[in-house]
Amino acid sequence: MMRKIVFKALVICLVGIQTNFAQKKYEATWESIDSRPIAPWFEDAKFGIFIHWGPYSVPAWSPKGTYSEWYQHWLQSKSLFGNGKFTGTEVYDHHVKTYGPHFSYYNFGEMFTARSFDADKWARLFVDAGAKYMMITSKHHDGFTLWPSQEANKTWGFPWNAKDVGAKRDLLKELEVAVKKTDVKFGTYYSLYEWFNPLWKKDKEKFALEHTHPQFKDLVENYKPDLIWSDGDWDAKPETWHSPELLKWLFNESAVAESVVVNDRWGDGIRFNHGGYYTTEYGSELDGSKPWEECRGIGFSFGYNANEDSWDYASDRTLIYLLLNVVSNGGNLLLDIGPDANGNIPPIMQDRLLAIGDWLKVNGEAIYGTRKWERACQWSKNGKKDWKPEGAHYLPADFILKQTIDPEPGYGVREIFFTKKGKDVFAIVPKWPKETLVIRDIKASSTTEIILVGTDLKVEFVQKGKNLILKVPNLTPDELPSKYAYTFKISKVVK
Repeated sequence: MMRKIVFKALVICLVGIQTNFAQKKYEATWESIDSRPIAPWFEDAKFGIFIHWGPYSVPAWSPKGTYSEWYQHWLQSKSLFGNGKFTGTEVYDHHVKTYGPHFSYYNFGEMFTARSFDADKWARLFVDAGAKYMMITSKHHDGFTLWPSQEANKTWGFPWNAKDVGAKRDLLKELEVAVKKTDVKFGTYYSLYEWFNPLWKKDKEKFALEHTHPQFKDLVENYKPDLIWSDGDWDAKPETWHSPELLKWLFNESAVAESVVVNDRWGDGIRFNHGGYYTTEYGSELDGSKPWEECRGIGFSFGYNANEDSWDYASDRTLIYLLLNVVSNGGNLLLDIGPDANGNIPPIMQDRLLAIGDWLKVNGEAIYGTRKWERACQWSKNGKKDWKPEGAHYLPADFILKQTIDPEPGYGVREIFFTKKGKDVFAIVPKWPKETLVIRDIKASSTTEIILVGTDLKVEFVQKGKNLILKVPNLTPDELPSKYAYTFKISKVVK
C-alpha cells in the first residue's frame, strides 16, 4: 500500500512539474525569451536538410560563388556581393539576354509550376539521408509564399503565392503532410522582410505589424512547424520588427507554443546574442556552449544554380567530414538542396544525401544524441592548426579536407573527431590507422571496452600514461564497416 501511495505522489509531482512548465508565460523581453529552453530533440538531431525553392528556381542562375535565390535582388539592383570579384551586372545581363529587357521577375511566379513535385518522394529521401529535421523556404526575400497567403496578395497588389499562380497548389501543406508521416521534424524558413514589397519600402514598421506579424501567425497556426528559421532580419532593429512581441505570442499562445524551436535571426544585432539556437552560414565551428547550427549548400548557392558544374559540389567525403567537424563541436549541420522549378531534386544532390545516409546507418550511434566531449578533435603534434583559405568571403567546403587528409605544407591535421554519450566517448578517424591508434589525454576505466562501430570486433588497447593506445584490426577495404571515416566506441571513460 505504501508503494502505491509513494508512486501516486511521484506521478502527481511529475504532472505538477509538467503543468508548471506548460503554464509558464514569457514576456516580450529578451531576458524572458532567452530563458525558454530549447527542446532536447534539437541537440540530439545533429543533421537536417535545408530546401530553397521558389520563383528563383525558374531562372536558376547566378555567377558561381553567389546565391541564385537572390536573383531578383541581383537583377533589380544590378549589384553582387563578392569583394570586387563581380561587376554587379552579371545577372541583369544574363536576364536581358535570356528573357528580354522587359521581362519582369514576377513572371517567374507563373512559370514556377512544380509539376513534378512529389512530397512523399522528398520525405523518403530525407529519411534515407538520415536527416532528423528539414527546413523549407515557406517565403524567401522575394515575398512569394508556398502557401495561400492573403497578406502576400494584399501588399503586393497581385497574386503572389503558389496556390494562386504557377503551381496552383498549396505546396507547403503537401510537404507538411508528407514529412509528418515520418519521424523527420518539419521546419519552415521564413523571411521577415521582402526586398521590393511596396509596403516595406514605404513604412518598415507598418510592414512588420500589418504584413509580417499576421502572415507569420497564419503560417504557424495552419502548418504547425516544429522549427522556425527566421531570416531577413538584418535590415531593421528588433524594435522595428517587434520581434519580442511576436515571440511572446509564439511561446504563449500559438498552436506550437510548448514545442517549437527557433533560431537567433530576429533583428539587427540579435544574432549570436538572443533568441533560440545560434546560426552560422558557410562558417566554421562555434564552441558548443550554446546549441548552434551551421548551414551551407552542397554547391555554393542555396537555390538551384544551373551555372554550377559537378566539381562545384562538395564530395561525399567532404560532406561527411563537415558533419563530423560540426557535431564534434556540439552543433548541427543543416545541409541545403535546391530543387528545380518542376520540383525535381537534382540527382547529384540526391546522391550526396544518400551517401551521408549510408554512412549514418553504420555510424549514427556516434552522431545522434551525442554532445561535445572535453575537446572536439585531436590535432597532429606537428604543424600549424586550422588552415583556412586566404581572402575567402565564405569558407569553402573543401577547407575540411585540408584540415584532415590533404594538408598544406607546414600545417597539421585533425587526426580524430570526438563525440560523447554519457560516459562513452566516440573516436572517429578520417583515415584508417596503421596498426595502432594513439589517443592522447584520455583515461580508460577498469571496465572499458573498445568496439569498432558497425562490427562486433573488440579492439585491444593499453593505457600508457595519459595516452590510450589501440591495436587496430588488420582489415581489408572490403571489410571496413563504412567509407571515409571510422568510429571506435570507448565505453566507460574516466576522463
